[in-house]
Amino acid sequence: MIFYLDPQHFIDTSAAIDLSLALSANEENPRAWYVEAPRMEPVRANGFIGSVSEGGAVNFRDVFFNPHGHGTHTESYGHISKEIYPVSQALQQYFFKATLLSVEPRKLQNGDHVVFADQLESLLQSDFTDAIVIRTLPNHHQKQTMNYSGTNPCYFDVGVVELLNQLEVKHFLVDTPSVDREEDGGELVFHHAFWKVPEGPILDRTISELIFVPNEVQDGQYILELQVAHFVNDAAPSRPLLYAIKEKKD
Repeated sequence: MIFYLDPQHFIDTSAAIDLSLALSANEENPRAWYVEAPRMEPVRANGFIGSVSEGGAVNFRDVFFNPHGHGTHTESYGHISKEIYPVSQALQQYFFKATLLSVEPRKLQNGDHVVFADQLESLLQSDFTDAIVIRTLPNHHQKQTMNYSGTNPCYFDVGVVELLNQLEVKHFLVDTPSVDREEDGGELVFHHAFWKVPEGPILDRTISELIFVPNEVQDGQYILELQVAHFVNDAAPSRPLLYAIKEKKD
């Protein structure tokens, strides 16, 4: 289906670019934070078998997973608040002007790989900043099956938050397990600065982590559709979709 953004520009909703990593019950499912692989198990009770292949009438499985540790997810400020604030409450709309950026993290003397504000600032020269989507380089396909636990993956310097504030970014999407360092003593400085916790929580901001941007997708301006499962939880599995903006030909 074609949707016009203005008389000259449109998106084709049949040509979505999926940025999500699927949840599957196997050891190759991407994961972080020392969680085990997801499990999907047929329900077995009182003679009922929730598996057609085992003779049951339907497939009826229990699913065991962790939203933060098992693939693409979106989180709200409730991730670091005392009260429960469901991520679904942070979203009142689902389509946003977005800029996709590729950036190679800097390697520090301690071995950390970090993205800094000055690396992004020079690339952000448009008003398509409702959402920022980050593809870290190199963008190897192992990201789709990686077990990040204990690997000290790339993270973002807290100075990036000031840039996001200046651009009035609402939604920040990254292909790393976290915007903060894996082991930081529980400080989560980026999370706290991004949501301005505890001094004045920003309720309509989200962070999406463990996305994957295919190599063939070019940096630039897109329309983002942020699909998030309706969980009453600080985080939920999500499916961010990008749509290329096309120009009408007379």
